This record gives sequence, C-alpha cells and structure tokens, in this order.
Amino acid sequence: MKAIWSDYHSKLHQTLKCRQILPKNSKILIAISGGQDSLCLARLILDLQPKWSWQCMLAHCDHRWALDQGLPEHLEKICHDWGVNLQVISALHPIKENESSARQWRYQVLTELAQELAYDYIITGHTLTDRAETLIYNLLRGAGSDGLSALDWSRPLSDSIGLARPLLNFSRQDTLDFCQQFKLPIWWDTYNDNKQFRRNRIRLELMPYLQHHFNPQVEKHLAHTAEILKAEGEYLHHQAQLLLTLGTINRHTIDRKILQEKPLALQRRAIKLFLVQNLTKMPSFEQIEAVVQLIDAPNKSQTSSIGRRALVRVENHHLIIEKP
Repeated sequence: MKAIWSDYHSKLHQTLKCRQILPKNSKILIAISGGQDSLCLARLILDLQPKWSWQCMLAHCDHRWALDQGLPEHLEKICHDWGVNLQVISALHPIKENESSARQWRYQVLTELAQELAYDYIITGHTLTDRAETLIYNLLRGAGSDGLSALDWSRPLSDSIGLARPLLNFSRQDTLDFCQQFKLPIWWDTYNDNKQFRRNRIRLELMPYLQHHFNPQVEKHLAHTAEILKAEGEYLHHQAQLLLTLGTINRHTIDRKILQEKPLALQRRAIKLFLVQNLTKMPSFEQIEAVVQLIDAPNKSQTSSIGRRALVRVENHHLIIEKP
C-alpha cells in the first residue's frame, strides 16, 4: 500500500519528534485488534517507517472469543494487502471475558513475543478518549493523582521492552475519520457494546451525558488534566524519594523529624514509599493516613494494623514497622 501523507501523519510525526517515545532505528511490535484505533495506528506507523528507519511487525492477540470468529483471517488479509507481516497469538483456551483478564493476557503474550524477537517497543492504539475514560474510571474507584494519570505515553514492560501509546493526542473521532478517509476496513467489536464491562458503560452512557449536559470538549479537558497530574506526580514522587532517603535509618525505620516540616503531600508520598518497601501489598489510603498521623504523634503511639498484622509505632524520633 502506497503511503499517502495527511494532516494526521504530520500530527503523529511531530508528536514523536517532541516526545521521543519511539527513537529512530527501533524494532516495533504494533498491537492490532482490528478496531479503528489500532488500524489507524498501524497505518500511520507503517507510513512513517521510512522517515524513522523502524523495523515493524504487527501482532494480534486472539482471545478465542465466539464473537471474534473470522477476525484473524480479516487481519491477515489486511496485512497481505499492505505487504507486512502479521503474527497471530492464539490463546490455548478462551480467555475469561472480563477487562482485567484479557488485558493481562495480552500484555503477557505480547511481551513474550517481543522478547523472543528482540523487539524494543510494543505500541498500542490508546487515544485521548481512552485517557479521559481511564481518568473517570479510576476516579470512581477512589484513585489518587497517580491513578488518575495512569494511562501515560510510555512505561517499561521489562528491562528491555517499553510500551508506547503514540495516539494519546488523537481522539476516537480522529481515528474514525482517518480510517474512513483511507478506506480502512474496521472490524466492529461487538464486545464494545457490552455494558457489563464498566469501561463500556463510561464510554456509552456517562461520557455522552457529560458531553451533552456539561461540556462538549470534556474528553480533551480530562486528558489535559491527566497530562498535568502526570507531570506533577512525577515531580512529587522524585521529591518524596529524596525525602525518604534522607530519613531512612534502615529498611524498617525512618526519622520522623525529617518529615515533620514537610507539606502533607510529600509526607503522604514518602510514607507510601516507606510502606511499599516493607509490605507485600500496595498500602491503602487509610493505612497511609494512619502512619502520617504518627509523624507528630506522642512517643509510643502506634497504628492498629498495617498489612498482614504488621504495625507502625513511634519510638522517640523514629517510625518503626514491626512484624510478627
């Protein structure tokens, strides 16, 4: 398929130049589902390939769901027409039909394939719309600023493989327009209409309600909020790590005097890091808050329980985690 340049190509090209999430000469595994977002991503990346000297291959994860019958063959025809290789990864048994299980399986098998073929990056077609929906989804689950900005441009999947999301400044409407402009054969995923999935209810019910009754540009503004929170969160995380390093006596003990004059936001983050290095599970907000209260508490004060029967007590200037 001959590459045709469009405003969408220019937009992605400039985004990649600014963000440097897919360096030149990288080996890139493009995850393709058949939907409009991944088709748009795949075509754009393949068209930009000569400018960036990438080595690209497409990969599809076949969940073996009944309603996806014929999808691998559909994608194989597209890739044949494009003159590119497609690797289909089929599950041994049908993957459980819930968001978490399917996502976990996809990332696992894509990472294994990338490691086997020595690829540098896996890329997915997540969009600005997905970022807005993820912020709402995590907000409703009680996430903090880190959770609200969780869908970011890139993150490591292993020591040698990175995950990148190049379309985070494209809306779902953009990807649809692109596919229609270039006559790309979208596979309509009927699972996207299944309202038993919470993200689908956000997409199909809540987001249109917010757009109609509150702000037509709500997707863009929520995505911008996620971008702001990400940058601020990274700064606070760095400062909290420095603070914890200054206050660390040993793995189980920190000097609370180091924390006492610091803003509450840094206290919470430093205590969270302190607990993470000592517990097997991520601490809850209530657990973090209970330990933060000990920063200025009287000597011999303690929490009732942190994690599996562990507790934190005050010993003069120290906060000490004790386990049975």
